[in-house]
Amino acid sequence: MVTGIIFDIKKFSIHDGPGIRTTIFFKGCPLSCWWCHNPESQALQPEMVFRANRCISCGACLEVCTQGAVSQDGKVISTDRAKCTLCGDCVAVCFAEAREMVGQEMSVAQVMSEIERDVVFYDESGGGVTFSGGEPLMQHDLLLALLRACQEREIHTALDTCGFATWETLDSIREYVDLFLYDLKLMDDAKHQKFVGAPRELILSNLQALSGHGHDIFLRVPIIPGITDGDENIRQIGTFAAALPHLNRVDILPYHHTAVEKYERLHKVYQLPEIRPPSERHVAEIAQILRGFGLQVKIGG
Repeated sequence: MVTGIIFDIKKFSIHDGPGIRTTIFFKGCPLSCWWCHNPESQALQPEMVFRANRCISCGACLEVCTQGAVSQDGKVISTDRAKCTLCGDCVAVCFAEAREMVGQEMSVAQVMSEIERDVVFYDESGGGVTFSGGEPLMQHDLLLALLRACQEREIHTALDTCGFATWETLDSIREYVDLFLYDLKLMDDAKHQKFVGAPRELILSNLQALSGHGHDIFLRVPIIPGITDGDENIRQIGTFAAALPHLNRVDILPYHHTAVEKYERLHKVYQLPEIRPPSERHVAEIAQILRGFGLQVKIGG
């Protein structure tokens, strides 16, 4: 039985493809974008989040932990993540719901059960299912099985991907994907390696190959002030996108900083604490530059 790690299932999504959709979030990502708004998606294994503002210092977690990972200093309770085995015992006894496990093993049948509940909404709105993350291609077997199951049920499928995978991996699933939501962030390879954590070439070559095969693609460009929003980067993206054999449209996604608290809950460092969202005027200017290449452009997903 094929299983994998899913960290969220979002119902009635309207920003992850056409119509009303169910978005399935896979855990695990090969990249490490500085602005990642889903830090809980990066690690492949389950993680525990801690919401300090909900903690009532009852000490239940301290009593149940057999690894000595939880300690208390006055009213402050902390967890040594190096000792934590992610057994979930502390989560089970946290009455204030300050502790939560992110990521659970699910089978194809379990995920499909959630998807099938929303079929009526897909039919009425022209929607479907979007597989997102993280990077779903990291859990290839689960993704492929779910895509096939959706195709058998005539459910529209979209894959939100960074494109950083072997062509063999993409080639094995592409016939079951109705729409690719494909991320393109930086065209300069040195900056790509610095801010994204991997070379750009594989991402670009996979995008060219998918486009060459005539797949429906929405290119998604995050607008990160001071990193991806420079005139040179935008024009290079425009040049590259305009040369693709087949591309449906370009979505530009303005940066937001709503994920800062997520990093705190995971005890992770957020690398862009000072950056603020771009102005509407600047985003409109970027859209106009890309339209100048003959591209269909939408602001937002």
